[in-house]
Amino acid sequence: MSDLQSTPYGSWKSPITADLIVGETVRLGQIVLDGEDIYWVEMRPAEGGRNVIVKRTADGKLTDMTPAGFNARTRVHEYGGGAFAVNKGTIYFSHDNDQRIYKQTSQTAPKSLTPEKEYRYADAVVDAHRNRLICVREDHSHPGQEAVNSLLSINLDDNNDCNEIATGGDFYSSPSLSPDGKKLAWLTWDHPNMPWDGTELWLAEITEDSTLSNHKKVAGGIAESIFQPQWSPDGVLYYVSDKSGWWNLYCWQNGSIHHLLEKEAEFGLPQWIFGMSTYAFDDSSRLVCTYFEKGTWKLALLNTNTRQFDNIDLPFTHFDSVKAENGQAVFFAGSPILANAVVSLDLKTHEFKILRKSADVALDSTYLSRPETIEFRTEQGRTAHAYFYPPQNRDYDPPEDELPPLIVKSHGGPTAATSTALELKIQFWTSRGFAVLDVNYGGSTGYGREYRQRLNDNWGIVDIDDCVNAAKYLVEKQLVDPNRTAITGGSAGGYTTLSALTFRDFFKAGASYYGVSDLEALTKDTHKFESRYLDCLIGAYPEMKELYIARSPIHHTGKLSCPIILFQGLEDKVVPPNQAEMMVQALRSQRLPVAYVAFEGEQHGFRKAENVKRTLEAELYFYSKIFGFELVEKIEPVAIENLQ
Repeated sequence: MSDLQSTPYGSWKSPITADLIVGETVRLGQIVLDGEDIYWVEMRPAEGGRNVIVKRTADGKLTDMTPAGFNARTRVHEYGGGAFAVNKGTIYFSHDNDQRIYKQTSQTAPKSLTPEKEYRYADAVVDAHRNRLICVREDHSHPGQEAVNSLLSINLDDNNDCNEIATGGDFYSSPSLSPDGKKLAWLTWDHPNMPWDGTELWLAEITEDSTLSNHKKVAGGIAESIFQPQWSPDGVLYYVSDKSGWWNLYCWQNGSIHHLLEKEAEFGLPQWIFGMSTYAFDDSSRLVCTYFEKGTWKLALLNTNTRQFDNIDLPFTHFDSVKAENGQAVFFAGSPILANAVVSLDLKTHEFKILRKSADVALDSTYLSRPETIEFRTEQGRTAHAYFYPPQNRDYDPPEDELPPLIVKSHGGPTAATSTALELKIQFWTSRGFAVLDVNYGGSTGYGREYRQRLNDNWGIVDIDDCVNAAKYLVEKQLVDPNRTAITGGSAGGYTTLSALTFRDFFKAGASYYGVSDLEALTKDTHKFESRYLDCLIGAYPEMKELYIARSPIHHTGKLSCPIILFQGLEDKVVPPNQAEMMVQALRSQRLPVAYVAFEGEQHGFRKAENVKRTLEAELYFYSKIFGFELVEKIEPVAIENLQ
């Protein structure tokens, strides 16, 4: 006789609790190698979202390098990334509180290198030949004016010696020094482009007085996206370009461009943050790279002389932040049963070690739902992509006369992508009896430039259609309950969520995390990096103002017909709180069930453990009331207005 319980979906008791998720997890970011030492950043919800640089020595010893009171985070482009650099044991990092660069060693406390002004810094590289840093600076010292971006040099011994070395572009990133220190490569782009639309790769010689001369544009333009310029040890400039329709590897040598490997796969990423890396050199001819193909990330070795390309068989389905040195590669990797982790790989034996897990929890895999890659029909005869997670909990036998409720996830960006690495926030739902559908709608990265550009002029149409059609695909296969379907998303995914609930009559509930409700307000009141993003996704403003109004949920609340819960950080500069508050007021006036949960001190994306926990439990409580199932755990109630 089976010991399994036949309990309604949603009411399953799960070991994957909100406390476990926020108490035992960190967010990993930016790997740096310095000799035999490995560094990375940990964003720790349990420490209020503080970012700590961690050092691992060759003997396996882990040390927190960022002392209490410091937070290694930059706010350039608001999203940050590329917050630190290391050279021979000396760390240079941006401190979140004042955005100044600090210098520290294992023996010395952090000391500021930059002036106390409204400046932000990112993507630093150490120019040891000239005792300086070269980095991106974002100047916010002119109130009422757009921030000014440039490449800057900073003398490591004199913080008054800071000089702009490249100016005039709207944006800069990825400064890369040649091995002999005589040349500098970098990326630049201008409004209205985003870096995945079109960037330019520039190269210049460094003169005796440390300035740049003989500037040359190597590749790129308004319709070609360049990613991660990097020099090989023998002084050849490599980069990733999507001019073939796919982000592939190229090099520039002796004045000519060479396409290293023609493949319908993505070796690049949308540059939402600084410091991203999909490939690295172990020696002059051996390149370690990761790429996305047909729903899965893979790791491979490329011989740049013979062009031999060999996949490395590893038990991971997601890779990121690839670095290599001294016969080993270090990267982030994950799989459906392993959350993102720092992994080292011996490039000779292909043996790997897990150095640090982002979720250091011991979970029986029988509680984990494995994603199924699906491709489904959508509008205009096209297909789109998603990962389907069925309910999974070893202690429960699904009721025979019931189908599970469905949560459709719409990722942020919108030019981003979801992955199959273990995400405990997804397993939080599936282990309680929910099905989850994680959609890579048209516009997502990973399926080529043409797929990415489906969203051009069509944000609020293509993404919604794909989320709805993905859910309909599961309904038609009788895998989910059509009367208990919800959609959720954050930021741009929050806009897709609110738009789907407004302009389509399919979903029965929704949860918006710092989502956009008013496109016109967003384009008027956002930061420089994204201030012209909607030119591509919607159209030029104010010339196409009527289209902005037509696609903004806030102007069409009369079409809403289902309950919504909204979560918002009150210090959010990307999507200001008034976006959520206007939507809440509109729902109130419509007398639709609505809940609003706002957090003091939170910005764009929640970092504090207590707030992350609150969002998970509040969303579960909300669905229990809307979809009518009993909770088996004690959760702090959420005030739901207009709930009959």
